[in-house]
Amino acid sequence: MSKQFLAVLAIIVLGFVGIFTLNHHKAGAPSQSSSSQPTNHITGTGSKNVTLIEYGDYQCPACGAYYPLVKTITEKYKNDIFFQFRNFPLIQIHPNAFAGARAAEAADKQGKFWEMHDMLYEQQKTWSAGNNAKTYFDQYASQLNLDITKFDQDYASDEVNDLINADIKAGQALGADSTPTFVLDGKKLDQNPTDQASFEKLIDDAIAAKSQQ
Repeated sequence: MSKQFLAVLAIIVLGFVGIFTLNHHKAGAPSQSSSSQPTNHITGTGSKNVTLIEYGDYQCPACGAYYPLVKTITEKYKNDIFFQFRNFPLIQIHPNAFAGARAAEAADKQGKFWEMHDMLYEQQKTWSAGNNAKTYFDQYASQLNLDITKFDQDYASDEVNDLINADIKAGQALGADSTPTFVLDGKKLDQNPTDQASFEKLIDDAIAAKSQQ
């Protein structure tokens, strides 16, 4: 049995684990009555004017399994597409997920969103199992040379809370009901690609369709 097949099988299994419809498990957090706009974390130059959005949960095992694949895809297409990440923490099943999103958004206030994003996924098994995830987030902030006092203030702020909830609301409006949820050029993918080849085909098709418009 090949390693590639096992990797694909693992992603499929984790994908089923990560699926919880909004009828049973709504993502969210306190004080959702906010008029904040969703976050705008974008990488890539997007020369082909195609955008891939991931609605993700930093504590979600399926998101963690997809992380290396997404990194590979976004690196390969960095000159062709925009890649955007938005928060969709499923707090009923991932109690540290909203805290993880807070850490990433607090790091963004000091220009280190993507660095914290990557660290949270790469260290997911460590902080997600801890009783006090914040202690790990402070360590990561220190490793990224952030101002820890400002990081802690932003982490606890209503502004960061409202940004995350605005992302959740935007995801729900698109029909997101699991993590990761991918949106390619405004259309939610009904089924997540399970390997690099299928992911590349989706993007290549979107680029080809855009070029014909």
